[in-house]
This record gives sequence, structure tokens and C-alpha cells, in this order.
Amino acid sequence: MSDTIKVALAGAGAFGIKHLDGIRNIDGVEVVSLVGRVLDKTLPVAEQYGIGHVTTDLEESLALPGLDAMILCTPTQMHAAQAIRCLEAGKHVEVEIPLADSLADARKVVHTGEASGLVAMCGHTRRFNPSHQWIRRRIEAGEFSIQQMDVQTFFFRRSNMNALGEPRSWTDHLLWHHAAHTVDLFQYQCGSPVVQANAVQGPIHPELGIAMDMSIQMKAESGAICTLSLSFNNDGPLGTFFRYIGDTGTYIARYDDLVDGRENAIDVSRVDVSMNGIELQDREFFAAIREGREPNASAAQVLPCYQVLHDLEHRLDA
Repeated sequence: MSDTIKVALAGAGAFGIKHLDGIRNIDGVEVVSLVGRVLDKTLPVAEQYGIGHVTTDLEESLALPGLDAMILCTPTQMHAAQAIRCLEAGKHVEVEIPLADSLADARKVVHTGEASGLVAMCGHTRRFNPSHQWIRRRIEAGEFSIQQMDVQTFFFRRSNMNALGEPRSWTDHLLWHHAAHTVDLFQYQCGSPVVQANAVQGPIHPELGIAMDMSIQMKAESGAICTLSLSFNNDGPLGTFFRYIGDTGTYIARYDDLVDGRENAIDVSRVDVSMNGIELQDREFFAAIREGREPNASAAQVLPCYQVLHDLEHRLDA
């Protein structure tokens, strides 16, 4: 590998653009290829970010000489198969959350990554948001212990739209995508696996074929509990809001911002080199490649999250 890491990015939609914005701030990394579903929509994005190679074929991008790594921001249903293909082609891979939409496929990605010796990472961005990093440092210092997390994940998606309000070619999922953020973060922050979990869901949307509302309860081995409410029906403030209730305080994290239980702002600007969680996630990916180590949020590290999702799905099906 040369001094510059050459990376391709697949998926020129809302989250692909978030990664491109973050990578602009990272030295020693060059995006050399952009893979999109529709060429006419991908070309303007490539031009905006100065990317010389554009294609609708992942294989064409993987075949580029000198390519080191791939970032996958493609539809959920493609994640596992594409991640495995990248690893088999000898490329380090970072796949956006979720790693897969089944436990079996998540395990296949982990096993392929371990056999390859390459970096296989999943975009569990909450591990990297400065707000959650600040809380984790207090936990590691013995200054805070989680008693309960109360989390709301609210969007308004009664039609199949993406984060930019544009029509989406695939269907998102409350359990296998949005719940994955909280299930992983809860176990990560508690330093303790989930030992009890339950879920209920609302009616299935007649056209999208998914539940639009869901409630999940979890208990960690440490004794901490978590209540997660998810909705695609919420016509109001959008996003995910984490309330940490602990033995020495209460904190509310809203993406990269943090306040205490009385809404007093907490300065997290010096927690890391950026306030952008996705940029920090990408920095970890490239650092792990350079240093030949396992990254935070490796496919293997986040696998327990997908075990919980698998168990919850079986409860919902029952």
C-alpha cells in the first residue's frame, strides 16, 4: 500500500455524501471511484467531489489497480454479500450499518473478514459521536454507571423516502437498521451483554411491508435496562435521542450534542479531532488499515448486536 490509501465508495445517496464530506477532512486518503445505482445521478456527485472514476458496477471498481479499500453505503439488503465480495477481492471494507439483515449473513461477514486478515468494520456511528464518547470516558473512569437508557428513534416515512427526502429504491427497517444503533450502543456503553430482550410492533404497512412502530425492552448482564421506541409515523422532531440515567447524573445525547438532565449544554468539542461522528468513524477505519489492527466497531465486535436482533425478530414472528 502506498502512503495514500485509495478507497472506493459505493452508494452515492444521502449517507454516501456524508462519508465523502468526512473524508475530505482526512489526510492521506483519496476517493478514486464512486459506484452508484444510476449513472446520471452519480456523475454530478463524482464531479462535485473530484472523483475521477464513476461506475454502476461494483466489480469494475474493485478491479481498479492500487485500490486498497471500499466503503459500502448501499441498500441494507446488499450489505453482507457486497462486504464478503470486497473481502474476497482483497479489499478492506467498511459497511454502513447494518452489517446484515440476518444473523447468518452477519456471521458470514465476520468469518470472511477473519479468514482474510483484512479490516472489516461496520458503521456503528454512535460509538464515535463525541457525545457518546464523553459518556464512555466517564464510565471507564468509574465516574458514571448506567442504570437505564431511554431512547427514541423517530422519523416520518409513510412513503419510501431517504434522508434527503428523495424516493428510495429499497425499504428501510426499524429492527435491522435503526434498532441496531441502540442495541449495540447499550451493550458497548454498559460493557455487558444483553441477557433479556422483548419487542412488540404495530401494524404492517400495506405497501412497504414493514412495521412502522416498534417498542423494545432490554436488560444487560450488569443490571442496566434500556427502553427503545421507534417510529416511522412521527410527524415532529426527527432523529434519535438518548437519555442516559445513571448513578451520578442524567445526560441526553442528540447525535453529536450533549446536555445534562436539566438541558444544560456540555462542551464535547475537545473529545476528539472532529464533531462529526461519521468522519470519526472513517478516521478509525483508515487508522486501523495503516496500523494493521482491529478497529473499534469491527464486524466481530458488533456481532452480538445482531444476535439480539435475531432473537427479537423471532419473538416478533411468534
